[in-house]
Amino acid sequence: MKRSLVISLSLVVAVTIVLLAAVLGAGWSPKLGLDLAGGSEIVYKPAHPINAGQQNVTINVIRNRVDAAGVAGANVNSQGGNIVVQLPGLKDPGKVIALIGKTAQLQFRPALAASTGYTAPKKGTKLPPLPSGPSAAQYSLQKPNLTVDSSGNSNIANIGADPVLASYQTTTPDYDDAHPHSTVLVPLQGAGGERYLLGPSELSGTAVASALAQFQNNQWVVNATLTGTGSHAWDTLSDKYFHEIIGIDLDGTVVSAPLTQPGQGTFTSFDGKVQISGSFTQTSATNLSLDLNYGSLPVRLVNIDQTTVSPTDGKSSLNAGLGAGIGGLLLVLIYTILYYRALGIVVVSGLIVTAALLFAIVSILGRSGLDLTLDLSGVTGLIVSVGITVDSYIVYFERLKDEVRSGRSVRTSVDKSFQGAFRTVLAADTVSFAAALVLWLLAAGTVKGFAFFLGLSTLLDVFTTYFFTRPLVIMLGRNAKVTGARVIGIARGLAIDSGGAS
Repeated sequence: MKRSLVISLSLVVAVTIVLLAAVLGAGWSPKLGLDLAGGSEIVYKPAHPINAGQQNVTINVIRNRVDAAGVAGANVNSQGGNIVVQLPGLKDPGKVIALIGKTAQLQFRPALAASTGYTAPKKGTKLPPLPSGPSAAQYSLQKPNLTVDSSGNSNIANIGADPVLASYQTTTPDYDDAHPHSTVLVPLQGAGGERYLLGPSELSGTAVASALAQFQNNQWVVNATLTGTGSHAWDTLSDKYFHEIIGIDLDGTVVSAPLTQPGQGTFTSFDGKVQISGSFTQTSATNLSLDLNYGSLPVRLVNIDQTTVSPTDGKSSLNAGLGAGIGGLLLVLIYTILYYRALGIVVVSGLIVTAALLFAIVSILGRSGLDLTLDLSGVTGLIVSVGITVDSYIVYFERLKDEVRSGRSVRTSVDKSFQGAFRTVLAADTVSFAAALVLWLLAAGTVKGFAFFLGLSTLLDVFTTYFFTRPLVIMLGRNAKVTGARVIGIARGLAIDSGGAS
């Protein structure tokens, strides 16, 4: 029994130390929300109801736009059907907000030439408008320079990038101007600095009825079904650019650039079914299918709320929150030590372990895909959870006091009293966690942060109560020197005669 207690206590302490050391060693700390770090938050509501898939694509498009604008640490997520964009540390969010609000458009454009990344021309050089084609026939990605043999192999690898295009900056993704009707120079998604010169759009994404990523013939492909009018339009486009590249342009990025029917000698109708293959992973194929499904859907976003917090106000809020939490915690610790003596030290050590685990977990979640941020409501949830945690100790200690007063010794009571106390603690924590879960599922905005941190703290309370508090109290209760000490002994804390604490 003693061995299992020592193992449980040692594992909790070891895990806490390892997690905290790893987080501090990596230089991580909890990611602060806007109300603590300063910045802007914009809440958008779709102009009409959209499903989960459309919402996810909208979020991805906004995230790509924000990242392209150079905003570091931005957070885009959904809350109660709305889309919340957090832009920390941004002094002038106007341009980014204007960029976010535009509706994504999916365009099918012929690929005219390839280009490397942007290289600034010599100072004073005045460039003409973006050319409507390659500077020389040898750089053309169209026939007759681009050829495909009977086996479906092309000479595209031998066609170099047009050096003239390197001096032109990438076309900005503006969707309200004439870009659909002119050439654009846009990057190939996930290909480093490679860019394509694309011709005017000849078909929009409204031609796609649905698209699905599937694993066929040992590779991931995207199978798209076209609309009635889209099927005819696609056949016309594909016949025109047979054995040539059609670039799929979404939000100023080429998400795919397939070669049209490379395995066929002559053009045949697609009959409303298009398969796009290439070096896809499951993720990239799924993303492309979502882009095809929703990329051109006009999901207009309505700005329903915008909040800006200065860094100074955020720091003041953080200091106030920390001050309130630390002040309340010190009062609780002083009270428990004076009232429960040695058992009060258990409370102190347990809260230290819980705080260290919370710090490490919140820091890790802030760097994970969850992108968790700690805001003022979250700090409030943590402060409230301190009371829940301390209640767990008090329930245990008071049950222990009842057992000892009934005539049992501290040594025999520590384990028996825990069994009854833990049922009460588990019931109370279950109610707290259920309340936090309901709040998190139904609420929106800052209330979600309060609910999340309250729920997380409640789960940690159950963990530390069983694996840390229980073994520590039992081991101390079986130590005669600790139970019978004159000033801080457990017997003194339980207000019993030390002679009954054998």
